[in-house]
Amino acid sequence: MTSTIATRAPAGTAPSGRRVGSIGLWLVMLAQLMLVLDATVVNVALPHIATDLHFTRAQLSWVLNGYAVAFGGLLLLGGRIGDVFGRRRTFLVGVAVFTVFSLLGGLATSPLLLVIARALQGLGAAFAAPSVLALITTSARDDGARNRALALFSAVASMGGALGLILGGLLTDTANWRWTLFINVPIGVVVLIAVPRLVAETPRRPGRFDILGAVTATGGAVAIVWALIQAGDDGWSSPRTIGGFVVGAALITVLAFTERRVAHPLLHPQLLRSPSRVAALAAMAATYGGMLAMFFLMVQYLENDLHLTPLLTGLVFLPMPLSIFAMSRIVPRLVERFGAVRLVILGAALRVVAFLPLTQLSANTPFAIVMVALLLTGISAGMTFMPLTTLALRNVEPEHAGSASGLFQTMQQLGGAVGLAIVASTYAAFATPGDFLTGGRAGFWSATILSALALAAVVGLVIRPRKAG
Repeated sequence: MTSTIATRAPAGTAPSGRRVGSIGLWLVMLAQLMLVLDATVVNVALPHIATDLHFTRAQLSWVLNGYAVAFGGLLLLGGRIGDVFGRRRTFLVGVAVFTVFSLLGGLATSPLLLVIARALQGLGAAFAAPSVLALITTSARDDGARNRALALFSAVASMGGALGLILGGLLTDTANWRWTLFINVPIGVVVLIAVPRLVAETPRRPGRFDILGAVTATGGAVAIVWALIQAGDDGWSSPRTIGGFVVGAALITVLAFTERRVAHPLLHPQLLRSPSRVAALAAMAATYGGMLAMFFLMVQYLENDLHLTPLLTGLVFLPMPLSIFAMSRIVPRLVERFGAVRLVILGAALRVVAFLPLTQLSANTPFAIVMVALLLTGISAGMTFMPLTTLALRNVEPEHAGSASGLFQTMQQLGGAVGLAIVASTYAAFATPGDFLTGGRAGFWSATILSALALAAVVGLVIRPRKAG
């Protein structure tokens, strides 16, 4: 596994054949893990946050979505800034912003302050994350090394969600929910001090920034997610819900119209001309949306219905990161032998099978069924994430690596935000006070449908294996 250089270099210095040493690579991956963990580390603490800061049921999902929407909506801009100003520099700025607002989020005293801090954490993550993946994809010496590096990245990305639940449970139980945010501060400080000494700057590439694209992409995402969440409280036919969808659709339309006409687009249209890339982006959005939604619902079930402590709730998810890590060791070889598309189809189908029993949860459901569902979900995630990353980033020119990486992670984060909003809205619409199961079963059906959509997104590529697999 290789990336840019292991010796210190001045800003703006080109790698010129050098590679990131193992310590530098692992520090960058540690930062990536921190960014991914934050999508779920507060999940286990949500009931405590709701009680402490007086969130409503529908508002509570914004603790997760405030981060995911800002992260996803600004990833394209973060990728473009990394291409122009240098990826190490952009990565460090993003980590610094993320670290500061992790501290301020842990100190929040109201729902508004916490959601704002979470959104600004997402801003920092959007600047940092594309540079991690871009460095990996542009520096691998061959396809085998690239696949191994992507497998490591995918393992971090897919394990992070489950590890976040375990860490969140541990911190909430042993300290309080605020430490789910404070924990980022020492990690961020170590990364900020060490990475400039171990990772060289990448070449700058001339270009301007598509500010209109950033505004419309982020605004459209926020409006659509807000409308989905409001539907749980106001109903699908309310003026506010419909208005949110209309504004979101209008902004996305403006984005699509302008990106074909500006000199330096935030989203390069040629990135969407590959059927395998489009299918991978759609599948990633639906996959991550279904998984985040399952996490959200499962925490409510384990803590509110089974009355587990936050720590025990987190430990229940342990089969997931273990199975994802195990799969990450063999998936590169499976991709080389069977092709990315076939592996994604198998993984997506397995995830649907894992989610279906959760739609029938009752007071008498054996706990073993829940554990098997989580184990199968972990196996399917480990089988899916790296091949999807390969499909999304295949044949991308080096000068567009940041934008392509940002696009892939945008679909992941916005897919998570939209999927979570759909499921949270469904859960809120069917929920009755003191009874998780009625709303929970409806929510798990929504998560299952999202997973089925991920499967449908890639099934069509089987007919063109030479182009996609």
